[in-house]
Amino acid sequence: MAGHSKWNNIKRRKGAQDAKRGKVFMKLAREIFMAAKQGGGDPDMNPNLRLAVDKAKSSNMPNDNIERAIKKATGDLEGVNYEEITYEGYGPGGVAVMVKVLTDNKNRTAADVRHAFNKNDGNLGENGCVAFMFHRRGYLLVDRNAVDADEDEFMLEAIEAGAEDMETTDDHFEIYTDPDHYSVVKQTLEESGYPLESAEVTMIPDSYTPLAEQGVEKMLKLIDMLEDNDDVQDIYHNLDADEQVLEKLS
Repeated sequence: MAGHSKWNNIKRRKGAQDAKRGKVFMKLAREIFMAAKQGGGDPDMNPNLRLAVDKAKSSNMPNDNIERAIKKATGDLEGVNYEEITYEGYGPGGVAVMVKVLTDNKNRTAADVRHAFNKNDGNLGENGCVAFMFHRRGYLLVDRNAVDADEDEFMLEAIEAGAEDMETTDDHFEIYTDPDHYSVVKQTLEESGYPLESAEVTMIPDSYTPLAEQGVEKMLKLIDMLEDNDDVQDIYHNLDADEQVLEKLS
């Protein structure tokens, strides 16, 4: 698991910028819409919808927006149909990249994603070219300074709740779970009073690709361009970048 903190720093940095662009609620609404469309509008009976709603609430999305997205999916309100597609390819320096989209026009989206890769020294690949490098896992980030327990005690509590593994950094505990156990672990930690800085089911890379500053800058430009696209929901990659370089480029 070593290196995930670097990936998470980039993800959180980009997530903050995305929120400033005012796009985050629209993307969350699409994710809720798709989950409800595929599995029904009751979060208690639809785990994917429950995850999408939790993700939206953690981003402070208003309940009215959440309910509207569900109603559109279940036919109570007029809406459009979205198709879920994952594109795979390589960024600058051979960084593996997966791009999850929800689109109502796959030809437009495919052209936009390909253009973003080509413009930033990357190339779009075939399905499966990088997916084998990633695995779907639950991920929870806890502020270590806010935990009134030592590392061993906290790890034992997390494992008893259903966690598979835990990494420790200077400032955080990083907890990994099976996707099916994520909700239980999250609920248990929250009920125990532990503040979660980040909690999601995501794609974790098995290994990481280091880049020097110039390559990192190009990779961040690729991420910027992809996240500017309204159809792009999530971007997963295996970039390993020095934190000082990231701060310099922020």
